[in-house]
Amino acid sequence: MLIEIHDHDPAWADAARRAVEELTAALPGLFGAVEHVGSTAVPGLAAKPVIDLMAATVALDAVVEADEVLGSLGYRRLETGMRGRLFYRRDGSPVAYHLHVVTADTWDTRNERLLRDHLLRYAADRDEYGALKRRLAEAGPDGDAYTRAKTALIQRMVDAARDARGLPRVDVWED
Repeated sequence: MLIEIHDHDPAWADAARRAVEELTAALPGLFGAVEHVGSTAVPGLAAKPVIDLMAATVALDAVVEADEVLGSLGYRRLETGMRGRLFYRRDGSPVAYHLHVVTADTWDTRNERLLRDHLLRYAADRDEYGALKRRLAEAGPDGDAYTRAKTALIQRMVDAARDARGLPRVDVWED
């Protein structure tokens, strides 16, 4: 699978905003928060054209019960094997969407949110991450190899973000 990395596109923020509005309108009260996370949420960061959204809910079971509504919006649930999280994908062009649904009690300590905030604050780390992503994409690894090859850098940045907030360090690839 070819990994395509694009320069940051300011339209990604609008696409994420519209997706959040669509989700909250279709499922009022189900999500306590929905945010744009991932590389497309960081101005200046090169990224795959995938809008990652993270939503907090009181009960994951209630979201599973809403699978039909999410399906009507184009989201299909995929099994990731990760506990305490639901994952949905919506294919599209020019961007695809990933929806990560987590429990509200874990919202403030989610690595994706911490990494996004870290990259927004530290331009040198943002640039280092973008350069790594471009090098890996040019080398042509498959999606899993691409993700694994980014792990050490992501772990270092997440550790720094967690340290700054007084949070314990955890593996970035939660089970």
